[in-house]
Amino acid sequence: MFTPRPGAAPFGRMVLAQASMEARLMLRNGEQLLLAVVIPVLVLVGAVTGADRIGLEFDDPAVDVLTPGVLALAVMSTGFTALAIATGFERRYGVIKRLGSSPLPRSGLLAGKVLALLLVEALQLVVICAVALLLGWSPTGGAVAVLGVVLAVVLGTAAFASLGLLLAGALRAEATLAAANLVYLLLMAAGAVVLPASAYGRFGDVVQWLPSGALGGAMRDALLDGTVAGVSLLVLLGWTVIGTVLTAKTFSWE
Repeated sequence: MFTPRPGAAPFGRMVLAQASMEARLMLRNGEQLLLAVVIPVLVLVGAVTGADRIGLEFDDPAVDVLTPGVLALAVMSTGFTALAIATGFERRYGVIKRLGSSPLPRSGLLAGKVLALLLVEALQLVVICAVALLLGWSPTGGAVAVLGVVLAVVLGTAAFASLGLLLAGALRAEATLAAANLVYLLLMAAGAVVLPASAYGRFGDVVQWLPSGALGGAMRDALLDGTVAGVSLLVLLGWTVIGTVLTAKTFSWE
């Protein structure tokens, strides 16, 4: 005979359910798919085909240098911009408030969103890598390179997700939309995410400490040199800690 057992589900099951829902919502949203896939692919194709015309000179083929940066850009677009905008409007429409009244704790909400981001990013990386291979990309390195990419994606996602939630939890939805897009454009243009920090001259010494510069540097070190960028990963870890602590203190469910 069935005996009811009222109570919350185990934490892990709640996180997986939340992640599954978040991933489905992201994949159904046309604006987020534009940020996640279309813009990075356009940046990759445009930069590779136009590198010679705009005077970009690298020690390696342009596609080999630009592909890791575009992969980092894809992580940033999903982990920061798309997440911040979606969460901002979820707060506005009361979705976050209702989640706050459920057994799902704030840590579970954050974990579910990060896991959903990783699932979407896996799709992004597959698409971008396929396009890059068609453009002549020749990644180097073996297991060490794979390890470096995995660590960069995980820590980069955690860093940008914590900062995106910090933004979404502190501002109104419209302000979050404007700020997230502005920050995305600024980091894409001057944050050493697509181009290496050395391309920015003396300013490169500053931008390499930004989460965008650290993520781009870690991806390039892994896919160009076949190494794990310890310093860049520590920078991403530091931003993750800062963003998580501030989000936990300031995030509002409504």
